[in-house]
Amino acid sequence: MRHSSLSLAIALALACTAAGAQDAPAAEEGEQAEAARLESVTVSARRREETIQDVPVAVTAFTPEAIDRLNIRDLSDIDAQVPNLTIYAARGSNSTVTAYIRGIGQSDPLWGVDPGVGIYLDDVYIARPQGALLDVFDVGRVEVLRGPQGTLYGKNTIGGAIKYLSRELPTELEGHAKLSVGNHGQMDLHGALGGGTDNGVFRFRAAVASLNRDGFGENLTSGEDVSDKNIDAARLSFGFYPSDSFDVRFAFDHVGDHSGVRGAKLLAPNRFAPGFEPLDSRYDVRNGMPNINDTDLGGASVTATWRPNENWILKSITAVRDSQTETNIDFDTLPNVIADVKAFYEDEQFSQELQASFDAGGSVRGVAGVYWFDGEAGGRVLNNFFNVLFGDTQGTVDTDSVAVYIDGTWDINPSWSLSAGLRWTDEEKSADVLNRGYSDATYTTPISVAADFEDSVTFTNLSPKVSLDWRVTDDILAYASFSRGFKSGGFNIRANAVAVPRSARPFDDEQVDSVEIGTKMAFLDQRAFLNLAYFNNTYEDIQLSVFTSFTGPDGTPQFFGDFTNAGKGTAQGVEVEYQFRPSANWFFSGNLAWLDTKYDEFISAGVNVAQDQQFTNAPEFSGAVNAEYLHDLADGGELSFRVGYSYQSETVPTTDLSPAITQPGYGLFGAGVIWKTAGAWSFALQGSNLTDKEYRTTGYNIPALGVLTGFYGPPRLVTLSARYDF
Repeated sequence: MRHSSLSLAIALALACTAAGAQDAPAAEEGEQAEAARLESVTVSARRREETIQDVPVAVTAFTPEAIDRLNIRDLSDIDAQVPNLTIYAARGSNSTVTAYIRGIGQSDPLWGVDPGVGIYLDDVYIARPQGALLDVFDVGRVEVLRGPQGTLYGKNTIGGAIKYLSRELPTELEGHAKLSVGNHGQMDLHGALGGGTDNGVFRFRAAVASLNRDGFGENLTSGEDVSDKNIDAARLSFGFYPSDSFDVRFAFDHVGDHSGVRGAKLLAPNRFAPGFEPLDSRYDVRNGMPNINDTDLGGASVTATWRPNENWILKSITAVRDSQTETNIDFDTLPNVIADVKAFYEDEQFSQELQASFDAGGSVRGVAGVYWFDGEAGGRVLNNFFNVLFGDTQGTVDTDSVAVYIDGTWDINPSWSLSAGLRWTDEEKSADVLNRGYSDATYTTPISVAADFEDSVTFTNLSPKVSLDWRVTDDILAYASFSRGFKSGGFNIRANAVAVPRSARPFDDEQVDSVEIGTKMAFLDQRAFLNLAYFNNTYEDIQLSVFTSFTGPDGTPQFFGDFTNAGKGTAQGVEVEYQFRPSANWFFSGNLAWLDTKYDEFISAGVNVAQDQQFTNAPEFSGAVNAEYLHDLADGGELSFRVGYSYQSETVPTTDLSPAITQPGYGLFGAGVIWKTAGAWSFALQGSNLTDKEYRTTGYNIPALGVLTGFYGPPRLVTLSARYDF
């Protein structure tokens, strides 16, 4: 019965599709037939321009038009539209990302630990999750690549990649301004302006966004909003194009997230705070800590492209990025001092990538590259437990990485192609960790040391990829591939070397071997696209963040954030993506996904407990269906209507597998109306989670502190927007 809602939605979509097909003329000709054809989106999944239907990779792409239609506001909104993708704001943050693809990811925003899903901003890897839940504005395209991507991308990308691509620099003056208002006091402003000189040698584009919203809940202790939004963002790009063979582009971006803390629901009374029962609201809190959750991040890059002849393209991408975060985490959500944590994060990174692409229009083409990455991540976390135990975690983790990769394609004949790639990585992690206990909340007088060490470890990996592609017909492509993904290990900066000595030793690197079989199909004279993929992943040395409890010297129960390798696991699944335009007026799209994950080995205290463990953020079933109707107006404008439904089955978001935090299967409804006038104006009325469904994304379960809380997705949101293009 838990899948009945999804089945009903699919049945309705198929019924509407059939009805639309019956209503259509038996033989559409001329302009009507042309208008009903689908356009395949161009992507750069293999570092060269190809359409989705021609690239033998499981990839989903969103154009600016699709982003507007689907009401995508930040990267978390693409969650339902991509098979086997889970992405949301991490626990108490608004813009720290948690991302999983096919059961591979990283939920702990610990510094010095690489994410399982790589996020790229204009081909620049964003190393840390803080601030990486990017708001989508003035975007050229968003691409989501599923599966290991090591032979094509600079940094290790074990689970998949999310690519955020800005708009191209225009040669003529253009821009837009957009105002959006909505419930919960939403007031968003977007704007962009771009242009170039008459000869096109100099081009620029500037985009800004101010995103504001009242809180979903209230801190009943202080009266302040929680789960509010206060983000300012800006991007500036300019380029020089002195000739057809050479150009250089400079890009700068900055995001200031000064939203308050995120509200959480107390799921059970805390035994250390009698008299405080759980609240009815899933967002209200009674925190005693300051309402500060600030993140500032930015970056700059220089991309130089040289085309020495028609066959070769040489590219250099040089980038720097940094971020600073201050956050207050009141784990207990109460005015009592039970588990109050103040954290500061700092991150700096430098990367340099050199690429050489070859395509002579013949049977051989490919790309090779060298990538350097130098990053320093650090911070300090101040812990106050019961106003009795005071400690801090401080230190840095430096990452020095160099990689060489190559990937090429050989067209054996017009029907068959063979692609192969190889990546070599050498990565050193160096940690400087100091964790101490203090006499009081001033954190000035140390009284104990839990960990004090400096250490380094080097990881070396060689990852291959091979793919065989068969062009069955002009409209059908089939492929089979094998690829290996790698993510380096590192150090747990929260280590308690006194209580648990092994926690100061490095944890191992992860590796996944992925086999994928897929097909890209077009039917009905390009009116229907159907893309299928089956994958089987063998996942080894899985890195997990867990809470480890121990008994302190005074006999009190204590815990620390531990990091360990679970052993081995297997994940397999099927992914279906579809688009269907039965006529020029109707458009249906969506996806279905099945994911089967299990641990084959999970050693705990010398015992294999694999049968009792589950993968996190890996729902067995998920999917979405969108139905759109477009109507041309007599004055040359256009009116479009959309209804969407998404579903995911039961999801375990945390490694402790708490039933209270586990989210049962649920579905979300959304809808929108967009009116494009014949002139420069357009208006949109959009709504998400229209039934105001209550669903958890993650939470905390810390028995030693009596903490059991849940974090929830956004409530019903309704937005009215007006946009002017020039």
